[in-house]
Amino acid sequence: MAKTTWGRKETIIWPQNRPIYTYAAIFAAMILTVVFVYGWVRFSTRPLQWFYAPVYVRTSVFGTFSRTHRSEYRMLFLTGHGLKPGPVMNGDVLHGKTPEPGGRVIPLALSVTALQRGNDLLFRGPVRSYVDARLHEYLKAAVYAGRDASAILKPPLLCGVGAFLVLLPFAVTLDVKRQKALKYGRRLKGPERLTPQAFNRTVKGNGIGFKTDGMKDMLRIPAKAEAQHMQIIGDTGAGKSAMLFQVLRQVRGREDSAIVYDPAREFVKRFYDPSRGDVILNPLDKRCPYWGPAEELRSRSEAKALAASLFQPPQDRKGEFFIESPQKIFAFLMAYGPTPDELVQWMSNPDEIDRRLKGTEHAHLIDPRAHQQRAGVLGSLGLVADSLRLLPKREEGNGVWTATEWAEKRQGWVFITSLPAEREALRPLQSLWIDWLVLRLLNEPTKEQKRVWFVIDELASLQKLPQLHTAITEGRKGRNPVVLGFQGKAQLEYLYGHLAEVMLSQPATSVWLTTKEPNAGEWVSKFIGKVEIERLRETHFDGTRAGHNFTIERQVEPLVLESEISGLPDLHAFMKYQNFVTYFSFPYFDMPEVAKPFELRERRDDKLPYDPKAVRGGRPEPELKQEPEPSAPAPEPNEPAAGQSIQPETVVTPDVHEEHAAVHDGWSL
Repeated sequence: MAKTTWGRKETIIWPQNRPIYTYAAIFAAMILTVVFVYGWVRFSTRPLQWFYAPVYVRTSVFGTFSRTHRSEYRMLFLTGHGLKPGPVMNGDVLHGKTPEPGGRVIPLALSVTALQRGNDLLFRGPVRSYVDARLHEYLKAAVYAGRDASAILKPPLLCGVGAFLVLLPFAVTLDVKRQKALKYGRRLKGPERLTPQAFNRTVKGNGIGFKTDGMKDMLRIPAKAEAQHMQIIGDTGAGKSAMLFQVLRQVRGREDSAIVYDPAREFVKRFYDPSRGDVILNPLDKRCPYWGPAEELRSRSEAKALAASLFQPPQDRKGEFFIESPQKIFAFLMAYGPTPDELVQWMSNPDEIDRRLKGTEHAHLIDPRAHQQRAGVLGSLGLVADSLRLLPKREEGNGVWTATEWAEKRQGWVFITSLPAEREALRPLQSLWIDWLVLRLLNEPTKEQKRVWFVIDELASLQKLPQLHTAITEGRKGRNPVVLGFQGKAQLEYLYGHLAEVMLSQPATSVWLTTKEPNAGEWVSKFIGKVEIERLRETHFDGTRAGHNFTIERQVEPLVLESEISGLPDLHAFMKYQNFVTYFSFPYFDMPEVAKPFELRERRDDKLPYDPKAVRGGRPEPELKQEPEPSAPAPEPNEPAAGQSIQPETVVTPDVHEEHAAVHDGWSL
C-alpha cells in the first residue's frame, strides 16, 4: 500500500504503534510505589503496626464493600507461666526475630515491658474466620490509634504518583520519537531538523538571535559563530528587513560599531544617531562629510587596490582591457595626491591625461592612433569622473572623513545610502567605500577597538566587491561579522561568477525565506543536504502463507523538499547552522523613526538652466537667429617621428549609439 503525505512517498505498511515507553513508565511507577509504601510503613510506624499493615489494608478494603464479609487470619498472641494468652499490643513487641515451630520466623520480639510482666512466649494463633469490618475496627482502635489505612498510605502513594508524573514526559517524548522513526524512518547520517527550542539547546545558542512566534526565548546562534558570518536570502517583502532590524537592534544594545549598506534608507531613519558619531556616506545628502580617495592611501601599492574597487566589469570577466587600463591610469594619477575636483578635471580632459601620461609606460593605453582603444579607456575614466563629481567639496562637507582613520577609532556607525535615480552614478563610490572599510578591518582588533558589523542589504545592487570575498573567506581573524542580504544565488553568480559558490558556502549561518527565483528551491534543498534514513518494511502474506515479514531498508532523501522552500509564507524561514536545521516564523519587527532618511544637499552644478514648469506649460520657444556655421579647418597631416613611416588608414566614423555601447561593453582590439 502506498500513499503520499507532505510530498514524501511512503510505501511501507506499519504495524500498530504501542506506547511501550509509557507502559514502562507506568510499570516503573508501580514498582516505585511499592517500594515507597514498604519503606514508609517500615520506618514511620510502630513494629506491631508494620506487622499488621497487610491485614489492616485487606480488612479495610473488604469491610468497605461488605459489612458481613468474613476472611481467615492468624493473629499474634503472647503468654507466660501462669498467664492466659492475650492479644499483642504496641508496647509488647519491637523489631526483631522470634522463631516458630516448623522453621518460620515472626519478625518481632518481646519488649522489656512484656518480659517484666512475665510474658516469655510470642506466637501466632490458629487460623480463624473473622468479619473483616469488625476486625478492622478492632485494629484501628487497639493498634493504629484511630488512624485509617488511607491516612497511613497517603504519603507513599502520592510519592508514587509524583514518580509517574516525572517519568511520563520522558516516556511520551520517546514514544513520539519511536512513532516517527517507525513511520518516517530513523536518521543515520546527514543534517538534523530540530524545533527552535531543540535548536537552541543543541547548538548552545548564546549569540545574536531572532524573536520567533510561539517561543519565549529568542532563536540564537552561538556567539563564536557570529564572526563566521551570516547570509539571509529571500524575495522582497519576505521579511529580510525585519530580520536585519532585529540584528541591528542587538548590535546597538551591545554598543558595537556597524557599517550598514542601506539602499532603501530604511535603517538610517531608525538607527542614525549623530551624538554617537554616525556618518552618512551619500554625496547627495547634506549630512555627508568631505572625502577624497587620495587621503585613504598610505603607500603607492594601495593605489592599485583602490582603483580595482572603482573600475569593475559588469560580470566576472577578468583581463578586460577597458577595465584594467583605467585602473592603471587612475592608480598613476593618485600618486599626485589630487582632490576629487582635480581628479574630475583631469579625467574629463583628454589633453590633461595625455600631458600627465606622456613619457610613461601608460601612454600607449590612450594612443591617439588607436581610436577605439582610446575612446574606450577615456569613456571608462569618464564614468568614474561622473561619480567623483557628486562628492561635496571640503567647505561643503559635514566634517572630514576617511575610512582609514575611522577603522582605527571605530567610533559610531557608517551608513551608505543612495537615491534610486542616482544609484547607478553612486555605485562605484559605494563599492569603493565598502571595499576599503573591509580592507582596513581585516586585521585583528586590539582590546580597545570595538567589533564592527558589516550589514549589507541588497548585495546585488552593488558592483563587484573584490575585498568582500576576502573578508568572508579569510577575515574571521578580524572578528568582524558580515551579514549579507540578497534575493538569490543568480544575482551573486552574475556579479562574482564562479566565486559566488565559494562565497555562499562560507557563512556559518544561513537563513532562507521564500524565493521565486527559478531553481532556487532546488539549490536551497541541496545546500541544506540529504539525510540517510533507515526504514522498517512490513510485508503481508495472504492465503495459505498468512503472516508478515519485516525487513530494513536504507534510503537517501533531502531533509527539506524543494516545494517547502518555494512555498514558504512571508515571515517564515529555514535556518541552518552546522548540521542542524530549524523552521520558524517570526513577527514583523519595526522600529520608530528617529532621523530623516534623506536631506538634500544643494548643488550649484545640479540646477537646470530652465524652468521645468514653464516648459510643461508650453511657453513659446524664442526665435533663434540663423548664423552661418564657421568652416571647419582642414585637418593637419600627422607628422611621423624620425625614422618612422605611418601608413594612411581608413577612418570609419562610428555610430553614436554604437560608440556609447562600446564604452560600456568593451571593444576588441
